[in-house]
Amino acid sequence: MLHAGLTGNIASGKTYAASVFSLLGAHVIDADQVVHDLLASGTKTYFKIIDAFGDQILGSDREVDRRKLGQIVFSDSGKRSTLNSLTHPEVKAEIRRRISELERASPGGIVVVDAALMVETGGYKMYDCLIVVKCDPALQVLRLMRRDGFSEAEARARMASQMPIEEKVKLADYTIDTSGTLKQTQSQVESIYQELLIRERKMKEHRQD
Repeated sequence: MLHAGLTGNIASGKTYAASVFSLLGAHVIDADQVVHDLLASGTKTYFKIIDAFGDQILGSDREVDRRKLGQIVFSDSGKRSTLNSLTHPEVKAEIRRRISELERASPGGIVVVDAALMVETGGYKMYDCLIVVKCDPALQVLRLMRRDGFSEAEARARMASQMPIEEKVKLADYTIDTSGTLKQTQSQVESIYQELLIRERKMKEHRQD
């Protein structure tokens, strides 16, 4: 099974690209969903996060309110580092476990791991190749304003807090530009998926030699 990492900055269109990979037949693991599962009430990670940030991050249902947590760590790099140190090792371990589970069920095919901070954490080195999703910055701003209700200043601040996409593109084996239509993005994903299938087939042949 070929392991591909998929990343990109906020509102870059990464989620749509992942959905197309899934429709094409790839096994997609969403790191954000993994985090959601790990933060569920009663888990080991849940209690670690409460110990570090207090009850203020909980909603009325006693679940972690990720928006509240995000507001706390966004403007404080120290607290952001604390959050990352508490969650990333467990997210990485859970992703590995899910990949192993997929490989036991079906050793062939493509697994795509969708994770926003893959480059920042060095997690991209786990994978056979890296796919980076990008788009025009002005379009990113508009998407953030529409999706999350941010003002333009808030949207730009969120974008500025992330690693420049140019640095991620330098590490990419493949790049998807979502600045155009959904159809154009889909076409790029389809082309990359065909290349991934070829790579996976060559890997399999190499192991058999």
